This record gives sequence, C-alpha cells and structure tokens, in this order.
Amino acid sequence: MATISAQTATPVRKSPASREATRFRILEAALRMFSQKGYSGATTREMAREAGVSEMTLFRHFPSKEALFEAVLSTHTFLPALKGIIPSLQTMPVDEALVSLARKYLETLDARRDFIKIMLSECRFFPEKVHAIYHAFLSEIFSTLAAYFREMQKKGVMRPFDPLLGARAFLAMFFTYFLTTDIVMFQAREHSSADKVIHEYVGFFLRGTEKKLGE
Repeated sequence: MATISAQTATPVRKSPASREATRFRILEAALRMFSQKGYSGATTREMAREAGVSEMTLFRHFPSKEALFEAVLSTHTFLPALKGIIPSLQTMPVDEALVSLARKYLETLDARRDFIKIMLSECRFFPEKVHAIYHAFLSEIFSTLAAYFREMQKKGVMRPFDPLLGARAFLAMFFTYFLTTDIVMFQAREHSSADKVIHEYVGFFLRGTEKKLGE
C-alpha cells in the first residue's frame, strides 16, 4: 500500500506553456505592485499573493526582487514596443516612421502612467544595483533608437549628428509633453490634440536633422 502511495505521489512536471503562463502572471502582478508601492515598498510576498502563487514559486522564476524588476522593465515598458516597431520603420518615409514611433511611445507612456509616476518619485533613492539596472534599461532604449538614426544617416536621409544624442532628444521631447499633460496636468490655453503635437514635434526634429541639398 505504501508503495502505491509513493508512486502516486510523484510530482507532475509542468508543461512549458504552464510555466510561461505562471511567469506572465508574476510579471503582471509585479508591475501592479511596483506601480502602486514603488520598488522599495513592494515586496515579493505581496507579488506572489497577487499572482496567486507561493513566494517559493516566484523565486523559481525570478531569483530576486532586482531580477523581477529588470524583467518588468524588459517586458512591460517601451523597450519591447520599440524593438518590435523598428523593422517596419526601416521601409517607411522617415517623417511617417517618426510619427508612428512617437504615437507608440506616447501610448506606452499613457498605459504605464502609474508605474512611471512612482518610479520618477523614488528613482533617486534606488539601491545601487537597481540604479544600474534602470540605467542599463534606459541605455538600451537610446541605443536601439540610435541604431535606426544611424541607418537613416547611411541612406543619406539624415545629416551627420550623434545618433545617441538624437535619440535622447527625440524621446525627451515627447516625454516632456507626457509629463506636462499627464503628470503635471498642465493644459495650455491653446490646447492642441496629441496628434497635432506629434506632427509638430516630428517636424521640429526633422528640420534639425534632415540632410539638405549640398551637405
């Protein structure tokens, strides 16, 4: 009888799809907790409970809170969206490409408003290891967009300029717009639609980076 019990007690291995679904639930729960409580305030115990798993299961997927934070940045921010859209931008006229890029950026910022707001409020107080993760994440966003600008320069569409600085300048324009309208809630007297702002800002950027005849 004991032998039968031992045989029936053999643990069943979860399928890759099941493991991936658990991992996704943990990431979603972590995003919610980080958005509500920040990096410092959120605990892995709360994240596990929110995801409907044990804390031990959470640590099987992510060995530390830092690793979980890094995974959230890699999967639930503008970085994956940027990597996904870049190939299609290569075949578009540069003005249309930058408008599409700006739209996607503002959509992502709007969807992650709570997460961004709390990260901005506490990023100065991140532990050193988390600072390194956050800075590496920002660097990857800038370098990914810079690679696109570099390709446009090779094609002769854009004049020579530092692609990394160009990437920072382009994203900073729209991040500032997002901050003033969605975070600070500033409404200018001459209120403009987001679509008009996108086209105007892209125009500002292109007039400064387009290659002129004879250059």
